[in-house]
Amino acid sequence: MEQIVNYVKPELLIVAMVLYFAGVGLKKAEAVKDKYIPLINGAIGIVLCTIWVFATCLCGTLQDIAMAAFTAITQGILVAGLSTYVNQVIKQATKEE
Repeated sequence: MEQIVNYVKPELLIVAMVLYFAGVGLKKAEAVKDKYIPLINGAIGIVLCTIWVFATCLCGTLQDIAMAAFTAITQGILVAGLSTYVNQVIKQATKEE
């Protein structure tokens, strides 16, 4: 986990927790099949990170815009992966053997 956290911008760690709770909510609501929850979390993560990245960058050139888009997508995927990791750690820790 420490490896993943090293790549996530500290300001975006809260997004991982938001995605964790969104996933728990989707599972309890039974609104979608479980296999789609990580994909939905990934999409939500990318959208939220895109909003943050573009709100905090000075995108003056095409290169700046491309870098901001790349950062938003990679950060969104990382926080979605982190939320899934947290979910699995909690599941395994509470699992009786």
